[in-house]
Amino acid sequence: MPLAIQRRTPNQQLVLPDEMHPLLQRIFRQRTIQDASDLELGFENLLPPSLIKGMSVATELLYQYLLQQGRVLFVSDFDADGATSCALGIGALRELGFKHVDYIVPNRFEYGYGLTPEIVELALNKTPNLIVTVDNGISSVEGVAVAKAAGIDVLITDHHLPPVDLPAADAIVNPNQTGCDFPSKSIAGVGVIFYVMLALRSFLREQSWFEQQQIKEPNMANYLDLVALGTVADVVPLDQNNRILVNEGLKRIRAGRTRPGITALLEVGGRNRQALQSADLGFAVGPRLNAAGRLDDMSLGIECLLVEQSGQAFELARQLDSLNKDRKQIESDMREQAFQYLEDIALEAKNLPAALCLYEKTWHQGVVGIVASRIKEKFHRPVIAFAEATEDRTDDSDSELKGSARSIAGFHIRDALDAVATHNPGLISKFGGHAMAAGLSLNKRDFDTFTAAFQLEAERLIDTEQLKAKAVTDGALDPEHLNLETALLLQTAGPWGQEFPEPLFDGRFIVIQQRLVGDKHLKMILRPPEAEIDVDAIAFFVDLQQWPNDTAKEIEIIFRLNVNEFRGRRSLQLMVEQIVNYT
Repeated sequence: MPLAIQRRTPNQQLVLPDEMHPLLQRIFRQRTIQDASDLELGFENLLPPSLIKGMSVATELLYQYLLQQGRVLFVSDFDADGATSCALGIGALRELGFKHVDYIVPNRFEYGYGLTPEIVELALNKTPNLIVTVDNGISSVEGVAVAKAAGIDVLITDHHLPPVDLPAADAIVNPNQTGCDFPSKSIAGVGVIFYVMLALRSFLREQSWFEQQQIKEPNMANYLDLVALGTVADVVPLDQNNRILVNEGLKRIRAGRTRPGITALLEVGGRNRQALQSADLGFAVGPRLNAAGRLDDMSLGIECLLVEQSGQAFELARQLDSLNKDRKQIESDMREQAFQYLEDIALEAKNLPAALCLYEKTWHQGVVGIVASRIKEKFHRPVIAFAEATEDRTDDSDSELKGSARSIAGFHIRDALDAVATHNPGLISKFGGHAMAAGLSLNKRDFDTFTAAFQLEAERLIDTEQLKAKAVTDGALDPEHLNLETALLLQTAGPWGQEFPEPLFDGRFIVIQQRLVGDKHLKMILRPPEAEIDVDAIAFFVDLQQWPNDTAKEIEIIFRLNVNEFRGRRSLQLMVEQIVNYT
């Protein structure tokens, strides 16, 4: 689709230190910074656990089970946030003195999401006294009721938006529940369980537990590598508190103070641990963990994070890497099928409906979310991709479809699904999510009816301006800043991430050289028109029908500054995100 460049508007009222680099001042004024103190990432600025509603009840509950050495069972979500949350909770409780700690993670294809009654029945095989949910549970009203009826206590730790009626759990720790004063509402599930363990350690310290048991008090900072990984992988907004957690975790990983599983995942992902950035966790480690939950069983990912021996960690990391390769191939095939489908029905970007609903019988249920994201990025419309529930792969029109939805700015997709469900009772079996992503289930025979209803709701709420693809940048970059020093400056000014984006610039350059590398990436040497300096640049996965292009003498691009390391030498490289135009 045609791409418009929109430059961020600076907050000129923000007062920053005079000694701060002018470019950094400009960048930070274009971020969600209200005060210079928001940039202070020392651990002393971390919000205290006492601000989270339900924390004291949770710590007292855990303490009682510690005294009696009850059996604690974690029930995890099947994504990277859930896996890191589970590994953190298990490791911390064991260090604090719990002797009977175990976990189960629902297979998404058999049990679905959360603490369902079916999962509780499965949990009974492990005879727990206490179930602790991580990264799920806030909507598990029925599952909690089944657990309580079986005599099992339940502690819910979650970060998702709560329903009107909460589960009747013994304790709930979720900063998003009504009446909670914790300011960081965007904390990930792994951040929530980290806070619970911080609070429990402080409580045990007050009880002189460690002296009485003659055990070493655990250093909770040792778990910040998991917190950083889960926070980045779950793509939660990086407010100040989350940036503190991620920053501290990154520093520990760079210094080698991390668990063997993360080291192994970085190595199989081809990332340099010493130069690690948050993007490496998001694009190299997180997807490999998530591949287990998408295609198989997230237990493989959890075990990789728990294992203490490097050899075992590398073997598990290689299995996860293999699953991720399978996931990418499945995703690629599904994406091409979706694009072909749109071509077959003669839908081009200019006459697409306001929202897209796509279904193919052969699609994989674990990958439809990624496919929906890719199609949304290409056509800049809300997209819902459907697959048949794994157990329902028949020709029966009554079989169930599982949909994964992705949205664009300004269109709250969870609210849109709610409106469709309200106006069409019984059409959607169940749904949930938030503004930008959601999941739903419906009967296969109702797919066309749902598509029409959803597109009608999208047309009602989305105007034509919202459907125009925009690239939001930090503006042009002066030639004097096209150097390695600036790239290093921006790199160390992070961590960057969701709602605190890595600096992105736009500009025109003269094309000095261009060639294809790796069969699908465009390597270039570019020169700003107003300066006699040449810079290396690379654009990944270019349109091979258009590039290399000998007629392109000048090019307009959107780019990031990158530190390229090759054979021990570091140099500046422009990472081209978009080729906007050329002449």
